[in-house]
Amino acid sequence: MKALWQLTAAQLAEGFGAGAFTPEQALAACLARTAEVNPRLNALVVLDAEGAAEAAAQSTARWRSGRALGALDGVPATIKDNLQVRGLPTHWGSRALAGFVAERDELPVARLREAGAVIFGKTNVPEFTMQGYTANPVFGPTGNPWNPALTPGGSSGGAVALVAAGGCPIALGTDGGGSIRRPASHTNLVGLKPSRGRVRRGNGLPPIFLDFEVVGPMARCVDDVAAVMRAIAPRAAADAPHKAKAARILYLPRFADHPVDPRIARLVDAAAEKLAALGHEVTTLPRFELAEAVNQRWPLLAQVGLAWLVDHPRELWPRPFDPALFGPAMQANTGTGRAASARELFELLFEAERLRSELAGLFEQHDFLLTPATAALPWPAADTHPPRIDGREVGPRGHAVFAGFVNALGLPAIALPCGFAEGLPVGLQLVAREGGDDALLALARDFERAHPWQRFPAL
Repeated sequence: MKALWQLTAAQLAEGFGAGAFTPEQALAACLARTAEVNPRLNALVVLDAEGAAEAAAQSTARWRSGRALGALDGVPATIKDNLQVRGLPTHWGSRALAGFVAERDELPVARLREAGAVIFGKTNVPEFTMQGYTANPVFGPTGNPWNPALTPGGSSGGAVALVAAGGCPIALGTDGGGSIRRPASHTNLVGLKPSRGRVRRGNGLPPIFLDFEVVGPMARCVDDVAAVMRAIAPRAAADAPHKAKAARILYLPRFADHPVDPRIARLVDAAAEKLAALGHEVTTLPRFELAEAVNQRWPLLAQVGLAWLVDHPRELWPRPFDPALFGPAMQANTGTGRAASARELFELLFEAERLRSELAGLFEQHDFLLTPATAALPWPAADTHPPRIDGREVGPRGHAVFAGFVNALGLPAIALPCGFAEGLPVGLQLVAREGGDDALLALARDFERAHPWQRFPAL
């Protein structure tokens, strides 16, 4: 029999309903597992054991009286540390927020709590969630449970590290440029970036990514991801069909001339063949150029947003943000954002609109896009990015070339495990047209059930 910390959210709910164990026992198992693995991973940065114990006791009482709130009632969960959780500190990875404690839950957090999930802590992020690894001046780096010397990616690195290691079955995070999908692929998890506007937000931090950043779930299976979506987007997220219709999938193995680790390329090639074997029509476009202009400009959005944050009117936020307290990278990003012209920002928005128009034509011929979730395997945990991929030098976003266009256009995308390369997880990415979240989940579930990859690292 599996230990309780190894169970998915769906399996926990089944056990609660059958009286096999209680939410209090599940929480105790997850807290014990977290205490075991977190010293090696540095994934959980805020613990609320007392509040979680109270929530678990209330859930146990509901299950015993037949009043459970649904599939997530009693399920342990964590929240990324750029989302507000009432009564808990919000660090956002920065010394500039020292001492700040949230008075209210951000709206998706409130909805997860209303669904009965037992929130027991917050997970590590890079400063202001602006980088593709997870380390910051407050807490330091987070390790990947498949090799703690390596990064789990970012910016939802703490979230995925703890779920993958068994600390909890579900986590809530954000994605402003691949920050859910890439870390999920680095840790053998499922990570969903919903369509823009699918998950409403409110009572949160200043929106330096505007609505290009969305809230979404990470879990060990598609069913758990769908369950979280039903909780945090109740008026939008329906049950995805349990069997995907035969789909037209356009496989994009490479963006422009950007390198991809050949070990990743081989596994995603194999995944494309598996999707074809499931009855889907898979067409390969060997080289995809359309996203290049957006990729080149994408970091500018958050850089301008960070510069705006520093000068943000105090009546809209209770305290100033002092750039002298930022780490060196964020000080540099603030300077870049301040120096950017209105024309440069307009060019980014213009290129995003042009790409939207061009992809509309592709989506008339294809239902989904398939890409690698990331171009690189995990790299050393303290490094911001891999300096080389497949023997070629790359910049800070070289590993993330498949991600940003999805945010720029507001599309839904999901990362799914598709194998291991030298003991490290590899993920694929499936992208749907805007609003196609449920069809995307159905296709993801179809692939997962035919090719399951659930397993735990040997920590």
